[in-house]
Amino acid sequence: MDATARQVAENHGLTCPKHVARKLSSAMCAEYDLILVMEAHQKERLSRQFPEASGKTFLASHWNGRHNIPDPYKRGREAFESIYLLMDSAAHAWAKKI
Repeated sequence: MDATARQVAENHGLTCPKHVARKLSSAMCAEYDLILVMEAHQKERLSRQFPEASGKTFLASHWNGRHNIPDPYKRGREAFESIYLLMDSAAHAWAKKI
């Protein structure tokens, strides 16, 4: 996890256990009922690579009327703070729906 992302999340009261990124696989797509992505191009690429997951892949911002939540990686802390708020709002919107 990016150090700035961790700091921002922890400052908002989240606990961030050690995380190791993994490459998405067919097995992972089969295992999960919902796959959320931040940007439309990620959804399109995932649907091409794993067509079996296309019906359960959505934008994180689906219920908030936004098309994309930009990736703050390699941008300043202000970007991470801004994106955190968008992700928090998206997560709450999803929680209400599921």
